[in-house]
Amino acid sequence: MIPDALQVFSISQRPTVSGSLPDGTVVSSNSARYHRAHSGDTSGWQLLSGRLPGTVRHDTGVNMNAVFAHLPVMLEQISDVFSDMNDGVFLDATLGGAGHSTAILTAHPKVSLLGIDQDDMALESAEQVLAAAGCSGRVALRRARFDAAALIAAKEGIGALSGALFDLGVSSPQFDVAERGFSYRFDAPLDMRMDRSQTLSADVIVNTYDEDALTSMLRRNADERHAYRIAKAIIAARPIHSTARLSDVVSSAIPAPARRRGGHPAKRTFQAIRIEVNAELEILPGALRNVISLLAPGARLAVLSYHSGEDRIVKSVMRSAETGDCDCPPNLPCGCGAVRSVVRVRAPRDASRAELTRNPRSSSARLRVVEKIAVEGRE
Repeated sequence: MIPDALQVFSISQRPTVSGSLPDGTVVSSNSARYHRAHSGDTSGWQLLSGRLPGTVRHDTGVNMNAVFAHLPVMLEQISDVFSDMNDGVFLDATLGGAGHSTAILTAHPKVSLLGIDQDDMALESAEQVLAAAGCSGRVALRRARFDAAALIAAKEGIGALSGALFDLGVSSPQFDVAERGFSYRFDAPLDMRMDRSQTLSADVIVNTYDEDALTSMLRRNADERHAYRIAKAIIAARPIHSTARLSDVVSSAIPAPARRRGGHPAKRTFQAIRIEVNAELEILPGALRNVISLLAPGARLAVLSYHSGEDRIVKSVMRSAETGDCDCPPNLPCGCGAVRSVVRVRAPRDASRAELTRNPRSSSARLRVVEKIAVEGRE
C-alpha cells in the first residue's frame, strides 16, 4: 500500500524569477536536470485550481525557497513521440518538474494529465509550472510511486490511457540539495529517500545490512566490481551517518588504480544505495507491464532511462510485450499461441549533440518507445 497515493497538492507560495531565460525553459522549484535561476519578478504565475473530478487537495506545508530553470531531457524527441496522440488522459508516471508534461498539454489542448511523483517537493513545483502554462483545469497530481499508476487510474475511472511517460532516475534537486543526502559532493546525513515519509533510508542500509546483503546490493544495483571490498570496509567503519564519511570509506576500499579512472570512486556505491532505498529497479518491471495494459490502441509508452540496470529492464519488458514471449523460430509462423500487445517505435535513443552541450546530464539518457497495437496477436 502506497501512503498518500491519492493526494493532490496545492501551492501556498509562488516562485520568483528574474533575468532572461531561453525559449522553452521551464521554471520550477524541483525537477529533473536543470539549473538554478534568480529570485525577483512574479509576473505570469498563478495558483493551480483545476483538477480532474474526485480529487482531494492537501497542503504540504513545504516552503519553496529555491527556483530553478529546467530543460527537460530529450524534450523535442519526446514531443515528437506523442505528436499524433489522441485526446484523452496522458500519464506522466515520474512527473518531476512537469517539463515534458507541460509541453505535451500545450500541444494537445484536449488532453488531460494524470501526474504521479512520490516527492512532495516535486509535486509542488510541477503544480506551479503547469499553472503558469495555463493547464490548471486539465491536471490531477498524485503523490505515489510509479508502480501505483494502475491503481490510481482505476480509482479515477480511467479505462485507457492516450499516452504514458516514465522519466526514470533521480532529479537534480535531490542531488543538489545537501540535506536530501543523495550526493557525495556534500557532507550531510545519509538519507536518499525520494518519499521522505518512508522509514527505510540510506543510513539504515549502511548500518544494518550484513556483508552478503551489501555485496549483493552493490553488484545488483550498480555493477560494482569492488563490491566485496566496499562491503567489508563499510562494516568495519560502522557507525556511518554522513555522506562524507561514507564517501571516504568507499574511496579508501577501492584500489588506487581504479580510483584514478571512471569518475568519483563512490559514485556506484551511492547509486546502488539510492536504488535500494527507493526500490527503483524492483518496482519497475511490474509498473511498465501495468501501464502497457492500460494503453489504448495506438497509444504510446516512452521511457527515459539513465543507467544500464534500468535500460536492461525497460528493454526486457518491452521485448516481452512485443513478442508475447514467443519462443518459435523467427522464420516460421508462431505455433505457441503467444500474444503480443505492442510494437516498437523507432525514435532517437540518445540526446542530440546540441542538447549535450546545453545539458550535460542528458549524456546518459536512453529513450525507448512502444505503441499499443489495435488487435492483439501474432501476425
